[in-house]
Amino acid sequence: MTITPLMPVYPRCEVRPVRGEGCYLIGERGERYLDFASGIAVNLLGHGHPHLTQAIQKQAETLIHVSNLYGSPQGEHLAQRLVDSTFADTVFFTNSGAEAVECAIKTARAYHQSEGGDANRTVLITFNNAFHGRTMATISASNQEKMHKGFAPLLPGFRYVDFDDLEGAKAAIGPDVAGFLVEPVQGEGGVRPASPEFMKGLRDLCDEHDLMLVLDEVQCGVARTGTFYAYEQYGIEPDIMATAKGIGGGFPMGACLATEKAARGMVAGTHGSTYGGNPLAMAAGEAVLDVVDNPEFLAHVRTMSDRLRGALEQLIPNHDAIFDSVRGMGLMLGLKLKDKAENRAFVAHLRDHHGLLTVAAGENVVRILPPLIIEQAHVDEFIERLSAGARDFAMPVAVRGQE
Repeated sequence: MTITPLMPVYPRCEVRPVRGEGCYLIGERGERYLDFASGIAVNLLGHGHPHLTQAIQKQAETLIHVSNLYGSPQGEHLAQRLVDSTFADTVFFTNSGAEAVECAIKTARAYHQSEGGDANRTVLITFNNAFHGRTMATISASNQEKMHKGFAPLLPGFRYVDFDDLEGAKAAIGPDVAGFLVEPVQGEGGVRPASPEFMKGLRDLCDEHDLMLVLDEVQCGVARTGTFYAYEQYGIEPDIMATAKGIGGGFPMGACLATEKAARGMVAGTHGSTYGGNPLAMAAGEAVLDVVDNPEFLAHVRTMSDRLRGALEQLIPNHDAIFDSVRGMGLMLGLKLKDKAENRAFVAHLRDHHGLLTVAAGENVVRILPPLIIEQAHVDEFIERLSAGARDFAMPVAVRGQE
Protein backbone atom coordinates (compact mmCIF):
# COMPACT_ATOMS: atom_id res chain seq x y z
CA MET A 1 0.00 0.00 0.00
CA THR A 2 1.31 3.44 -0.95
CA ILE A 3 0.55 6.25 1.45
CA THR A 4 -1.05 9.36 -0.02
CA PRO A 5 0.90 12.64 -0.23
CA LEU A 6 -1.58 14.13 2.25
CA MET A 7 -1.20 12.07 5.43
CA PRO A 8 -4.42 10.00 5.54
CA VAL A 9 -5.67 11.11 8.96
CA TYR A 10 -8.94 12.54 7.57
CA PRO A 11 -11.71 10.41 6.03
CA ARG A 12 -12.27 13.07 3.38
CA CYS A 13 -15.56 13.16 1.47
CA GLU A 14 -15.99 13.72 -2.27
CA VAL A 15 -16.65 17.47 -1.97
CA ARG A 16 -13.62 19.30 -3.37
CA PRO A 17 -14.16 23.08 -3.03
CA VAL A 18 -12.22 25.45 -5.23
CA ARG A 19 -14.17 28.67 -4.73
CA GLY A 20 -16.57 30.31 -2.31
CA GLU A 21 -19.22 32.99 -2.71
CA GLY A 22 -20.86 34.30 0.44
CA CYS A 23 -22.78 31.39 1.99
CA TYR A 24 -21.95 28.97 -0.84
CA LEU A 25 -19.04 26.72 -1.77
CA ILE A 26 -18.35 25.69 -5.36
CA GLY A 27 -16.67 22.40 -6.18
CA GLU A 28 -14.14 21.71 -8.92
CA ARG A 29 -16.88 20.47 -11.27
CA GLY A 30 -18.97 23.57 -10.67
CA GLU A 31 -21.36 21.97 -8.17
CA ARG A 32 -22.79 24.45 -5.66
CA TYR A 33 -23.30 23.81 -1.91
CA LEU A 34 -25.13 25.82 0.72
CA ASP A 35 -22.48 26.04 3.42
CA PHE A 36 -24.00 25.69 6.88
CA ALA A 37 -20.74 24.22 8.19
CA SER A 38 -18.57 27.33 7.75
CA GLY A 39 -15.34 25.37 7.91
CA ILE A 40 -16.48 24.14 11.35
CA ALA A 41 -17.51 27.59 12.66
CA VAL A 42 -14.55 29.39 11.11
CA ASN A 43 -15.87 31.28 8.06
CA LEU A 44 -18.17 33.51 10.06
CA LEU A 45 -18.22 36.15 7.30
CA GLY A 46 -18.81 33.53 4.64
CA HIS A 47 -16.53 33.25 1.62
CA GLY A 48 -14.96 36.16 -0.21
CA HIS A 49 -16.18 38.85 2.17
CA PRO A 50 -14.90 42.07 0.60
CA HIS A 51 -13.71 43.79 3.79
CA LEU A 52 -11.78 40.74 5.01
CA THR A 53 -10.36 39.97 1.58
CA GLN A 54 -9.20 43.54 1.02
CA ALA A 55 -7.60 43.76 4.46
CA ILE A 56 -5.57 40.59 3.87
CA GLN A 57 -4.56 41.69 0.37
CA LYS A 58 -3.47 45.12 1.54
CA GLN A 59 -1.42 43.74 4.44
CA ALA A 60 0.17 41.05 2.25
CA GLU A 61 1.51 43.80 0.02
CA THR A 62 3.06 45.58 3.01
CA LEU A 63 4.38 43.13 5.61
CA ILE A 64 3.55 39.48 6.31
CA HIS A 65 5.91 38.26 9.03
CA VAL A 66 8.71 39.61 11.22
CA SER A 67 8.67 37.33 14.35
CA ASN A 68 8.16 38.45 17.93
CA LEU A 69 11.72 39.67 18.37
CA TYR A 70 10.44 43.11 17.41
CA GLY A 71 7.69 45.49 18.43
CA SER A 72 4.27 44.76 17.00
CA PRO A 73 2.11 47.81 16.33
CA GLN A 74 -0.36 45.55 14.54
CA GLY A 75 -0.60 43.12 17.47
CA GLU A 76 -0.79 45.90 20.03
CA HIS A 77 -3.73 47.50 18.26
CA LEU A 78 -5.76 44.29 17.90
CA ALA A 79 -4.95 43.25 21.47
CA GLN A 80 -6.22 46.60 22.73
CA ARG A 81 -9.48 46.14 20.83
CA LEU A 82 -9.97 42.71 22.40
CA VAL A 83 -9.13 44.09 25.86
CA ASP A 84 -11.64 46.91 25.36
CA SER A 85 -14.40 44.48 24.31
CA THR A 86 -13.87 41.70 26.87
CA PHE A 87 -12.98 40.90 30.49
CA ALA A 88 -9.28 40.69 29.62
CA ASP A 89 -6.31 42.89 30.38
CA THR A 90 -3.78 41.13 28.15
CA VAL A 91 -3.67 38.91 25.04
CA PHE A 92 -1.28 36.34 23.55
CA PHE A 93 -1.83 35.59 19.85
CA THR A 94 -1.55 32.06 18.48
CA ASN A 95 -2.00 30.28 15.15
CA SER A 96 -4.83 27.93 16.18
CA GLY A 97 -7.39 27.03 18.80
CA ALA A 98 -5.31 24.20 20.20
CA GLU A 99 -2.39 26.57 20.74
CA ALA A 100 -4.71 29.07 22.42
CA VAL A 101 -5.89 26.36 24.82
CA GLU A 102 -2.27 25.29 25.45
CA CYS A 103 -1.43 28.87 26.38
CA ALA A 104 -4.50 29.00 28.63
CA ILE A 105 -3.41 25.82 30.44
CA LYS A 106 0.11 27.21 30.93
CA THR A 107 -1.27 30.53 32.16
CA ALA A 108 -3.48 28.82 34.75
CA ARG A 109 -0.62 26.74 36.10
CA ALA A 110 1.84 29.62 36.00
CA TYR A 111 -0.55 31.68 38.13
CA HIS A 112 -0.18 29.21 40.97
CA GLN A 113 3.52 28.52 40.43
CA SER A 114 4.53 32.16 40.32
CA GLU A 115 5.52 34.21 43.36
CA GLY A 116 2.74 34.19 45.93
CA GLY A 117 1.12 31.05 44.54
CA ASP A 118 0.95 27.39 45.48
CA ALA A 119 3.21 25.31 43.23
CA ASN A 120 1.32 22.14 44.15
CA ARG A 121 -1.73 23.34 42.24
CA THR A 122 -1.24 21.87 38.79
CA VAL A 123 -4.45 19.93 37.99
CA LEU A 124 -7.19 21.33 35.77
CA ILE A 125 -10.66 19.90 36.14
CA THR A 126 -12.17 19.29 32.71
CA PHE A 127 -15.46 17.83 31.56
CA ASN A 128 -16.63 14.68 29.80
CA ASN A 129 -17.32 14.94 26.05
CA ALA A 130 -15.19 18.08 25.81
CA PHE A 131 -13.02 18.81 22.79
CA HIS A 132 -10.05 21.10 23.38
CA GLY A 133 -7.75 20.32 20.44
CA ARG A 134 -5.36 17.72 19.03
CA THR A 135 -2.06 18.46 20.75
CA MET A 136 -0.85 16.12 23.48
CA ALA A 137 -1.97 18.48 26.24
CA THR A 138 -5.36 19.18 24.72
CA ILE A 139 -6.19 15.54 24.01
CA SER A 140 -5.13 14.78 27.58
CA ALA A 141 -7.55 17.49 28.73
CA SER A 142 -10.35 15.88 26.69
CA ASN A 143 -11.86 12.69 28.13
CA GLN A 144 -12.51 10.99 24.77
CA GLU A 145 -11.04 7.55 24.12
CA LYS A 146 -11.19 8.02 20.34
CA MET A 147 -8.74 10.93 20.70
CA HIS A 148 -6.45 9.08 23.10
CA LYS A 149 -6.04 5.82 21.20
CA GLY A 150 -2.54 5.38 19.82
CA PHE A 151 -1.01 8.33 21.68
CA ALA A 152 -0.33 6.97 25.16
CA PRO A 153 0.96 7.95 27.58
CA LEU A 154 -1.28 10.94 28.11
CA LEU A 155 0.00 13.94 29.99
CA PRO A 156 -0.89 14.12 33.68
CA GLY A 157 -2.59 17.08 35.29
CA PHE A 158 -6.25 16.70 34.26
CA ARG A 159 -9.25 15.39 36.19
CA TYR A 160 -12.53 14.62 34.40
CA VAL A 161 -16.06 15.11 35.70
CA ASP A 162 -19.47 15.20 34.02
CA PHE A 163 -20.38 18.34 32.09
CA ASP A 164 -22.97 20.58 33.75
CA ASP A 165 -22.57 18.70 37.06
CA LEU A 166 -21.74 21.40 39.60
CA GLU A 167 -21.68 19.03 42.57
CA GLY A 168 -19.28 16.74 40.73
CA ALA A 169 -17.04 19.68 39.93
CA LYS A 170 -17.09 20.80 43.55
CA ALA A 171 -16.26 17.31 44.79
CA ALA A 172 -13.25 17.10 42.44
CA ILE A 173 -11.54 20.11 44.02
CA GLY A 174 -8.49 19.23 46.06
CA PRO A 175 -5.23 20.86 47.18
CA ASP A 176 -3.69 20.01 43.78
CA VAL A 177 -6.33 21.79 41.66
CA ALA A 178 -5.40 24.90 39.68
CA GLY A 179 -8.78 25.58 38.09
CA PHE A 180 -11.50 24.52 35.67
CA LEU A 181 -11.24 24.27 31.87
CA VAL A 182 -14.67 24.30 30.25
CA GLU A 183 -16.51 25.08 27.01
CA PRO A 184 -19.59 27.21 27.75
CA VAL A 185 -21.17 25.41 24.80
CA GLN A 186 -19.73 22.01 23.96
CA GLY A 187 -19.35 21.85 20.18
CA GLU A 188 -17.96 18.51 19.06
CA GLY A 189 -19.54 17.00 22.17
CA GLY A 190 -23.04 17.62 20.84
CA VAL A 191 -23.80 21.39 20.87
CA ARG A 192 -24.61 21.35 24.59
CA PRO A 193 -24.87 24.73 26.33
CA ALA A 194 -23.95 24.76 29.99
CA SER A 195 -26.69 25.80 32.37
CA PRO A 196 -26.45 29.26 33.97
CA GLU A 197 -26.34 27.61 37.40
CA PHE A 198 -23.32 25.53 36.37
CA MET A 199 -21.31 28.42 34.96
CA LYS A 200 -22.12 30.73 37.86
CA GLY A 201 -21.33 27.92 40.28
CA LEU A 202 -17.90 27.37 38.72
CA ARG A 203 -17.19 31.09 38.99
CA ASP A 204 -18.17 31.04 42.66
CA LEU A 205 -15.98 27.98 43.35
CA CYS A 206 -13.02 29.68 41.69
CA ASP A 207 -13.52 32.80 43.78
CA GLU A 208 -13.85 30.76 46.96
CA HIS A 209 -10.76 28.60 46.39
CA ASP A 210 -8.56 31.02 44.38
CA LEU A 211 -8.81 28.86 41.26
CA MET A 212 -8.63 29.87 37.63
CA LEU A 213 -11.83 29.73 35.53
CA VAL A 214 -10.52 28.93 32.04
CA LEU A 215 -13.02 29.07 29.18
CA ASP A 216 -12.56 27.40 25.82
CA GLU A 217 -14.53 29.63 23.46
CA VAL A 218 -12.68 28.47 20.37
CA GLN A 219 -15.94 27.40 18.69
CA CYS A 220 -18.62 29.37 20.53
CA GLY A 221 -16.81 32.72 20.61
CA VAL A 222 -16.61 35.74 18.27
CA ALA A 223 -20.35 36.47 17.90
CA ARG A 224 -21.29 32.83 17.13
CA THR A 225 -23.79 32.65 20.01
CA GLY A 226 -25.23 36.15 19.54
CA THR A 227 -22.93 37.96 21.95
CA PHE A 228 -19.27 38.70 21.30
CA TYR A 229 -18.38 35.85 23.64
CA ALA A 230 -20.75 33.31 25.15
CA TYR A 231 -19.70 33.99 28.75
CA GLU A 232 -21.54 37.32 28.55
CA GLN A 233 -24.86 35.45 28.46
CA TYR A 234 -24.05 33.74 31.76
CA GLY A 235 -23.43 36.95 33.68
CA ILE A 236 -19.89 35.93 34.62
CA GLU A 237 -16.32 36.67 33.57
CA PRO A 238 -13.51 34.11 33.25
CA ASP A 239 -9.94 34.56 34.38
CA ILE A 240 -8.51 33.12 31.16
CA MET A 241 -10.10 32.37 27.78
CA ALA A 242 -9.00 30.66 24.58
CA THR A 243 -10.46 31.91 21.30
CA ALA A 244 -9.81 31.07 17.64
CA LYS A 245 -11.83 29.78 14.64
CA GLY A 246 -14.02 32.75 13.71
CA ILE A 247 -11.58 35.37 14.99
CA GLY A 248 -9.65 35.21 11.72
CA GLY A 249 -12.65 34.64 9.45
CA GLY A 250 -10.76 31.81 7.75
CA PHE A 251 -7.21 33.02 8.28
CA PRO A 252 -5.53 30.74 10.87
CA MET A 253 -5.21 32.57 14.16
CA GLY A 254 -6.23 32.35 17.78
CA ALA A 255 -5.64 34.10 21.07
CA CYS A 256 -5.39 33.52 24.79
CA LEU A 257 -6.96 36.31 26.83
CA ALA A 258 -6.38 36.81 30.56
CA THR A 259 -6.81 39.23 33.41
CA GLU A 260 -3.73 40.91 34.83
CA LYS A 261 -4.04 38.75 37.96
CA ALA A 262 -4.34 35.49 36.02
CA ALA A 263 -1.36 36.34 33.80
CA ARG A 264 1.03 37.14 36.65
CA GLY A 265 3.19 34.12 35.84
CA MET A 266 3.44 34.80 32.10
CA VAL A 267 6.57 36.91 32.08
CA ALA A 268 9.35 37.29 29.52
CA GLY A 269 10.71 33.94 28.39
CA THR A 270 7.82 31.79 29.64
CA HIS A 271 5.95 31.39 26.33
CA GLY A 272 6.32 32.17 22.66
CA SER A 273 5.30 31.58 19.06
CA THR A 274 7.25 32.23 15.88
CA TYR A 275 4.21 32.94 13.72
CA GLY A 276 1.74 34.03 16.40
CA GLY A 277 0.52 37.59 15.98
CA ASN A 278 2.11 38.12 12.58
CA PRO A 279 0.94 41.26 10.75
CA LEU A 280 -1.11 39.33 8.19
CA ALA A 281 -3.07 37.52 10.89
CA MET A 282 -3.59 40.78 12.76
CA ALA A 283 -5.04 42.39 9.63
CA ALA A 284 -7.52 39.53 9.30
CA GLY A 285 -8.49 39.81 12.96
CA GLU A 286 -8.98 43.57 12.67
CA ALA A 287 -11.26 43.11 9.66
CA VAL A 288 -13.37 40.51 11.45
CA LEU A 289 -13.81 42.74 14.50
CA ASP A 290 -14.72 45.67 12.25
CA VAL A 291 -17.74 43.67 11.08
CA VAL A 292 -18.88 41.62 14.07
CA ASP A 293 -17.98 43.59 17.21
CA ASN A 294 -20.89 45.99 17.17
CA PRO A 295 -24.48 45.91 18.47
CA GLU A 296 -26.10 45.91 15.04
CA PHE A 297 -24.28 42.82 13.81
CA LEU A 298 -24.83 40.93 17.06
CA ALA A 299 -28.53 41.79 16.88
CA HIS A 300 -28.57 40.37 13.34
CA VAL A 301 -27.06 37.11 14.59
CA ARG A 302 -29.72 36.84 17.28
CA THR A 303 -32.51 37.59 14.82
CA MET A 304 -31.30 34.99 12.33
CA SER A 305 -30.84 32.51 15.16
CA ASP A 306 -34.41 32.98 16.34
CA ARG A 307 -35.72 32.50 12.82
CA LEU A 308 -33.58 29.47 12.07
CA ARG A 309 -34.38 27.83 15.39
CA GLY A 310 -38.08 28.56 14.99
CA ALA A 311 -38.09 27.07 11.49
CA LEU A 312 -36.31 23.94 12.76
CA GLU A 313 -38.77 23.53 15.62
CA GLN A 314 -41.65 23.80 13.16
CA LEU A 315 -40.00 21.24 10.87
CA ILE A 316 -39.30 18.58 13.51
CA PRO A 317 -42.90 17.30 13.85
CA ASN A 318 -43.06 16.76 10.08
CA HIS A 319 -40.14 14.31 10.30
CA ASP A 320 -40.47 13.02 13.84
CA ALA A 321 -39.11 9.59 12.90
CA ILE A 322 -35.75 11.26 12.23
CA PHE A 323 -35.56 14.50 14.22
CA ASP A 324 -35.72 14.67 18.00
CA SER A 325 -34.98 18.25 19.10
CA VAL A 326 -32.94 21.38 18.49
CA ARG A 327 -30.51 22.94 20.95
CA GLY A 328 -27.66 25.40 21.14
CA MET A 329 -27.16 29.17 21.29
CA GLY A 330 -27.18 31.78 18.55
CA LEU A 331 -26.04 30.39 15.22
CA MET A 332 -24.38 27.44 16.93
CA LEU A 333 -27.28 25.01 16.75
CA GLY A 334 -27.55 21.25 17.03
CA LEU A 335 -30.28 19.09 15.53
CA LYS A 336 -30.48 15.91 17.58
CA LEU A 337 -31.60 12.85 15.63
CA LYS A 338 -33.57 9.83 16.80
CA ASP A 339 -31.48 6.78 17.63
CA LYS A 340 -32.26 4.92 14.38
CA ALA A 341 -31.17 7.90 12.23
CA GLU A 342 -27.35 7.96 12.35
CA ASN A 343 -26.10 11.54 12.17
CA ARG A 344 -23.00 10.93 10.03
CA ALA A 345 -25.06 9.10 7.44
CA PHE A 346 -27.60 11.93 7.44
CA VAL A 347 -24.89 14.60 7.10
CA ALA A 348 -23.46 12.68 4.12
CA HIS A 349 -26.93 12.34 2.58
CA LEU A 350 -27.59 16.08 2.84
CA ARG A 351 -24.18 16.82 1.34
CA ASP A 352 -24.23 14.31 -1.52
CA HIS A 353 -27.88 14.49 -2.57
CA HIS A 354 -29.06 17.96 -1.54
CA GLY A 355 -25.98 20.18 -1.71
CA LEU A 356 -26.24 21.09 1.97
CA LEU A 357 -23.16 21.15 4.20
CA THR A 358 -23.47 20.48 7.93
CA VAL A 359 -21.21 18.84 10.54
CA ALA A 360 -21.70 15.75 12.71
CA ALA A 361 -21.19 15.97 16.47
CA GLY A 362 -21.50 13.78 19.54
CA GLU A 363 -24.80 12.50 20.96
CA ASN A 364 -26.12 11.86 17.42
CA VAL A 365 -26.34 15.60 16.70
CA VAL A 366 -26.03 17.45 13.40
CA ARG A 367 -24.18 20.73 13.92
CA ILE A 368 -25.65 23.72 12.09
CA LEU A 369 -22.97 26.43 11.85
CA PRO A 370 -23.86 28.90 9.08
CA PRO A 371 -21.91 32.03 8.29
CA LEU A 372 -23.11 34.79 10.59
CA ILE A 373 -24.02 36.91 7.55
CA ILE A 374 -26.98 34.71 6.57
CA GLU A 375 -30.26 36.34 5.61
CA GLN A 376 -33.84 35.05 5.62
CA ALA A 377 -33.44 33.65 2.09
CA HIS A 378 -30.60 31.40 3.30
CA VAL A 379 -32.70 30.18 6.23
CA ASP A 380 -35.55 29.36 3.84
CA GLU A 381 -33.23 27.53 1.45
CA PHE A 382 -31.65 25.59 4.30
CA ILE A 383 -35.02 24.43 5.61
CA GLU A 384 -36.13 23.46 2.11
CA ARG A 385 -33.01 21.36 1.50
CA LEU A 386 -33.09 19.86 4.99
CA SER A 387 -36.74 18.89 4.60
CA ALA A 388 -36.11 17.33 1.20
CA GLY A 389 -33.18 15.41 2.65
CA ALA A 390 -35.32 14.12 5.50
CA ARG A 391 -38.02 12.96 3.08
CA ASP A 392 -35.73 10.73 1.03
CA PHE A 393 -33.22 9.68 3.70
CA ALA A 394 -32.87 5.89 3.66
CA MET A 395 -34.17 5.04 7.12
CA PRO A 396 -34.40 1.44 8.38
CA VAL A 397 -37.65 -0.21 7.30
CA ALA A 398 -39.09 -0.39 10.83
CA VAL A 399 -38.51 3.34 11.33
CA ARG A 400 -39.85 4.34 7.89
CA GLY A 401 -43.08 2.58 8.75
CA GLN A 402 -43.62 4.95 11.67
CA GLU A 403 -43.88 8.03 9.48
